[in-house]
Amino acid sequence: MTKAGLIDEVTEATGLKKKDVANVVEAAFDAMAAELKRHRKVQIVGFGTFEPRRRKARAGRDPRNQEAIRIAASWSLGFRPGKQLKEMVSGKSGRRGRR
Repeated sequence: MTKAGLIDEVTEATGLKKKDVANVVEAAFDAMAAELKRHRKVQIVGFGTFEPRRRKARAGRDPRNQEAIRIAASWSLGFRPGKQLKEMVSGKSGRRGRR
């Protein structure tokens, strides 16, 4: 699903104007991104947790010439699905998706 698809689904489900839904979705994503940029986790109960993870500097190999190189420390983003989402995806939940 794309952001446009999400906006369409929420518009249809709520009956709100598409422009209003787009503004809310954009604001929600901006707020989440700002927290993640500050290296803070974002937890959405029932859905899951987005969590910035620190990768340590490490040794690696250049695949072209097999020379040893140093890979700098960096940040990555992890996602852990919540219990409800896991159950819904696996089919174990009594709740069913819209489709």
